Amino acid sequence: MTPIFSLQISRFYWYSSAEEIMINRYEVEAISRLWTDQARFERLLTVELALLDALEEQKIVPPGTRAAFSSIQILPRRIEEIEQETKHDVIAFCTSVTEQVDPVHARYFHFGVTSSDVLDTALSLQVKDSLFIVMGAIRELLTVLDQRIEDTRTTLAVGRSHGMSAEPMVFAQKFLSSRVEFERRLRDYEHLIHHEVTGQISGAVGNYTILSPETEALTLKKLGLPIEPVSSQVIPRDHLALITSIGALTASAIERLAIELRHLHHSDIGEVHEGFSAGQKGSSTMPHKKNPVSSENLSGLARVIRSHQEIAQQNILLWHERDISHSSAERLYFPDHFGLLTYSLQRLSSTLRDLVIHTDTIEEKVRTEFKTLSSFILHTLLAQNTAPREVLYRLVQEASFQANDFQSFISSIQEKCVENKLNANLSLLSWDELKKFYVSRFNHVLNRTRSTL
Repeated sequence: MTPIFSLQISRFYWYSSAEEIMINRYEVEAISRLWTDQARFERLLTVELALLDALEEQKIVPPGTRAAFSSIQILPRRIEEIEQETKHDVIAFCTSVTEQVDPVHARYFHFGVTSSDVLDTALSLQVKDSLFIVMGAIRELLTVLDQRIEDTRTTLAVGRSHGMSAEPMVFAQKFLSSRVEFERRLRDYEHLIHHEVTGQISGAVGNYTILSPETEALTLKKLGLPIEPVSSQVIPRDHLALITSIGALTASAIERLAIELRHLHHSDIGEVHEGFSAGQKGSSTMPHKKNPVSSENLSGLARVIRSHQEIAQQNILLWHERDISHSSAERLYFPDHFGLLTYSLQRLSSTLRDLVIHTDTIEEKVRTEFKTLSSFILHTLLAQNTAPREVLYRLVQEASFQANDFQSFISSIQEKCVENKLNANLSLLSWDELKKFYVSRFNHVLNRTRSTL
């Protein structure tokens, strides 16, 4: 079979006389269905029929006009055939519809509107449906993150700054930080659906020459879309750029957590491991390896999703009232944008669900990397003494540089305090007391986030 690559909805196909196979590694079927030619034509028809409903209610077209179109079929091959001659996709679509209706009623189809009225409003319906799927994937991810937070809310870990061990922290904070970030993106999407996904029925150059603003309002009410305040024959593309920007932020949220998992997966850290299924292999030549392949995959996909933002920004810059330089780009990047977002969110959910968290390894680091308690000890001494902060800081620093284990660390501090006639009551530094201290602080943060979500 000879491979012939054809870009269709920005995915590659292999063709032969006998088969057509799509390379669908990252495909989400629910999104793909929304961005087929069939789905696009269905939404174009939905807009046109809503307009006919409005026109009939306003007695602008004869009674029974809308009913004449009740049995319309979408005929993609006929549309393609007509477009070969007209070189205009909307005219081809309209012709394929009116051919199925008697001429008396067919003359009112596409009445008073220009192509962009129907195209842009139909696109908003596609975007809105896609956003609902993305939001559902975020909600699923939030549920998984809630479970991981619950699983690790009493696990004490070493926090890191500049890649270096810093202070103890509750491991669940890693998940909680991402959880509230994804909650912010969910709120962003909810706002977008109600305020940025708009429709228009304003005619050529947005001048309402044939149809009135009242007809537009009635049509869009039927479609469940807010009215674009000032359309110029096209809906301004800053709306779509904003939607794509939120998508880019969502991709960055995905990658931020993915990178954290990749770091914790390092052989010399080993605090988590991605789930490893029976028969899975980590290397073609090194049988021992279990690689963070899912997290690395998510990092790569995030780069692609963020690249869509540049396209969306460029699409804002149209000539005068309108041109169609945006059209080809949107047909290519929108299906991938929503598809990759949904795929990445779903894959992150499954990765977290199957994540192996090595609690003993995590907590042992707090026990052995005793120098991470330096700040805690410094402030304990500050509370017990009146000596200047710099004196106590230097004392703890010297002890941390000299000590080889936790006991010698504490003993060195106590000895230095005795030499300098300072108090050094460090009896609260038992493991149970230390853990209770940090967990109580985390619970406060957890409760605060829950009260604001």
